[in-house]
Amino acid sequence: MSVAAQCELLDLARSTYYYEPATESAENLAGMRRIDEEYLKTPFFGSRRMAAELSTEACPVNRKRVQRLMRTMGIEALYPRKSTSVPAADHRLYPNLLRGLVIDRANQVWCSDITYVPMERGFMYLVAVMDWYSRYVLSWRLSNTLDAEFCVEALEEALSRGTPEIFNTDQGSQFTSRAFTDVLVANQVAISMDGRGRALDNVFIERLWWSVKYEEVYLKAYGTVADLHEGLARYFDFFDHRRKHQSLGRRTPHKVFEASLTSKAQLRGRATKYPLPASILN
Repeated sequence: MSVAAQCELLDLARSTYYYEPATESAENLAGMRRIDEEYLKTPFFGSRRMAAELSTEACPVNRKRVQRLMRTMGIEALYPRKSTSVPAADHRLYPNLLRGLVIDRANQVWCSDITYVPMERGFMYLVAVMDWYSRYVLSWRLSNTLDAEFCVEALEEALSRGTPEIFNTDQGSQFTSRAFTDVLVANQVAISMDGRGRALDNVFIERLWWSVKYEEVYLKAYGTVADLHEGLARYFDFFDHRRKHQSLGRRTPHKVFEASLTSKAQLRGRATKYPLPASILN
C-alpha cells in the first residue's frame, strides 16, 4: 500500500508522516524529559531553581545547560512581571478579555497552547485548540519546529467545526503572528491574550498537557512520528468522549459541549415565539 493510501486511512497528513523528530544527544534528551516532568509540577521554576531541583551530589546540573534546554523546549518560568521581550515588528499584542468574564457556555471562549512532547529518540511540539467551558479538544497538530504553520492548521480545522466569540492564547510568537491572528479577524473572533507569565490565565489547557503526558506520552515512549500521531489520536478521542471529568459533573467534554449547544439552540428557538433579552441569547 502506498504512503498516500496509508495516510488517508489514518487521516494523517502526508507531511506529518515524513516528519523527523527534532534531535539532541541522549544525555540532553534525558535532561529535557526530567525538566518537562518537573515543569508540569512547578511551572514557576526558572532555570536556576530548575537546575537546583534536578541536581544531585553525584550528578550536578549546570544552570546554563538548563537554560538552553528550556529555550529549546519553548518553556520559561511563569510569574507576573513587566514586559521582558519585544514582539516582532509586525506582531500585535491584544488585551486579556477573560478577567471577570463568566464563561457559561460552549463556543464562548476557545483557547490554545503549545507543549513539548518527548519521544524515544527526539521530540516534537504539540498544539491543541480547546473549548474553555466544556474542555472539549476541537483540534490538534504536531510539528518538529516552533513555527506558526502548525498552529494555523489546528486553528483552521477547529473553525471548520464552529466559531467562538473569544479566542485566548499566551503571547507566544506563533499566536501573535499575522498568519494566526488574521484567520481570527477574518472569522470575526475577538482575540484575547494572557498577561505575560500569568500561569493561571490558560489553566485548563495546562491541565490538559498534564493529562496527555502522564496518561499517554510518558507511558509509551513513541519511536516514530506516525506512531505518536496515532497514539495521540486515540488519546484525544478517549479524552473527549470517554474520560469523565469531576469538574464537569462526571460527564465527558463532548457531552457537555453538545448539551450546551443544544440548550442554546432550544433557547433561540423559543425566542422566536417569546422574545428574550439579547444578553441571555448571546
